[in-house]
Amino acid sequence: MRAVEILEPDAWQARAAAHERRVAAWTGPYLRRRERGEAHPVEDFLFTYYSNRPGRLARWHPGADVLLRGARDVGPDYRRTDDGALLDTAKLVERRRTSIEWTAKLLRATADRPAHFGCFGLHEWAMVYRTPEIRHEAWPLRLDADEIAAVVDERGVRCSHFDAFRFFTPAARPLNTLQPTRDAQHDLEQPGCLHANMDLYKWAYKLSPLVPSELVADCFALARDVRAVDMRASPYDLAALGYPPIRIETPAGRAEYAAIQRGFADRAAPLRARLSAACENLLVTR
Repeated sequence: MRAVEILEPDAWQARAAAHERRVAAWTGPYLRRRERGEAHPVEDFLFTYYSNRPGRLARWHPGADVLLRGARDVGPDYRRTDDGALLDTAKLVERRRTSIEWTAKLLRATADRPAHFGCFGLHEWAMVYRTPEIRHEAWPLRLDADEIAAVVDERGVRCSHFDAFRFFTPAARPLNTLQPTRDAQHDLEQPGCLHANMDLYKWAYKLSPLVPSELVADCFALARDVRAVDMRASPYDLAALGYPPIRIETPAGRAEYAAIQRGFADRAAPLRARLSAACENLLVTR
């Protein structure tokens, strides 16, 4: 029998309310923009690129092996007890074991690999390299097409993240020193990559409700900050939205980017460790 933590009503209700307030600061503006038919290239990304809906992000869960004393009708993944509600962890793990094992392997492999800080965010440049089709067409580019191509040609591209690489233009893909695939993700993911650290949010919400919602929100907060830097270092001009460019086409800009990238890696490491520990705990024989 696994040990179960018991949360009294005052404790779990306070945590749930705090989580809902925290998330509302992110979801509220997005939902209001959506109602008005407006789009934001930075703030909307985590809601449009990732599959987690705002309502699901806002809903609080304590994680595995936690009894909510006095709780009733918490949700379909919970079972009622005489004392309250308890997540049916064994049933959820049985259903998701393959996914949890895959995620655990990726988190371990990424954490064990040396961090690389020399990509300078050129993946965004490779997505507009020698093509008339611009992903964020509502926003201007800081440089013209020839200038963007010259930066990519001079600096080269070293992107280890498949979900960034798959958006490269056909002309840019052969320039990448790596050729990431989904099957090779466990072999290539590294902890300095902005997208790998942003994706901690994806792994967190995919583990929900088996991990505490506070951990999911912590990963969202990191991903939100990463996205801002991702676009500041891109060839897009988002200064009008309050995102001054990181001019990675210059030595000073590359130094600035690498320093920020190291900071994100430091922030991501404990989150990756918490997610990894949660996976290992879930996979223990029940």
